[in-house]
Amino acid sequence: MWSALSLPLERAEIARAKRKPTESLDAYDYYLRGMAEVYRWTRESHTAALQLFTKATEADPDFAAAYGLAARCYNWRATNGWMTDRARDVADAMQLARRAMDLGKDDAIALSMAGHTIARLAGDFEAGAELIDQALCLNPNLAAAWLSRGWVSVWTGQSDDAIRRFTQALRLSPLDPHMFNMLAGMVSAHLIAGRYDDARIWAERGVRDQPLFGPVLRVAAASFAHTDRLDDARRMMKLVREADPKLRVSNVQDRSPLRPDGLARLVEGLRKAGLPE
Repeated sequence: MWSALSLPLERAEIARAKRKPTESLDAYDYYLRGMAEVYRWTRESHTAALQLFTKATEADPDFAAAYGLAARCYNWRATNGWMTDRARDVADAMQLARRAMDLGKDDAIALSMAGHTIARLAGDFEAGAELIDQALCLNPNLAAAWLSRGWVSVWTGQSDDAIRRFTQALRLSPLDPHMFNMLAGMVSAHLIAGRYDDARIWAERGVRDQPLFGPVLRVAAASFAHTDRLDDARRMMKLVREADPKLRVSNVQDRSPLRPDGLARLVEGLRKAGLPE
């Protein structure tokens, strides 16, 4: 049975390895510049990143990974409260994700970014997870795919599975520029499981790594509040409000699409930390 499966898998892997992400040097330059902007992690840099990924797809309309990263920019907008027209942004993100999925059937980056977008913004966690799992079949060493799959498990309340996936992402890329996102995932997984002391420990590390990232600030504030470190919780809430002035208890789910029990734990902590209704 294994020999029957291994030959087509080996052929697919060889074909994938030979395939360049794009033949266009201009497209690839835009793509790399877009990634550099993403790593700066500000609202302005993400706007610039989206523009650069768009230029990459204009230079090469078949550049699957660029469509995937452009779609992921909308995820980051939603996560940080940077959307100005949610309906339009979600529609644009879905169009990009579908394009990445159609063009990138053998591109792990394109599939994982498309899957993350479909899970996060369309709320179709099953379809999103399936795409990310396909990406991991293509490239089991892609830390970004393990990260995305971990977040899907957080959103669906599978805390232990999420921790396993984030741990793998950390192991594969211990110096990753998006380390703060992996840490935010670990915090979130412990928080939704009610392990508030563990969440607080991971939160302290995550905030040190990136003090502008909405998810880690929110879960840090909540975990400090749940462990009765109210001064620290209020300090985190001040950073939360500076990073996301429009955040309220009433719209937390727009930033964190959690199942009701996990959302309730997050909201309870944020309310205790001082988030307005």
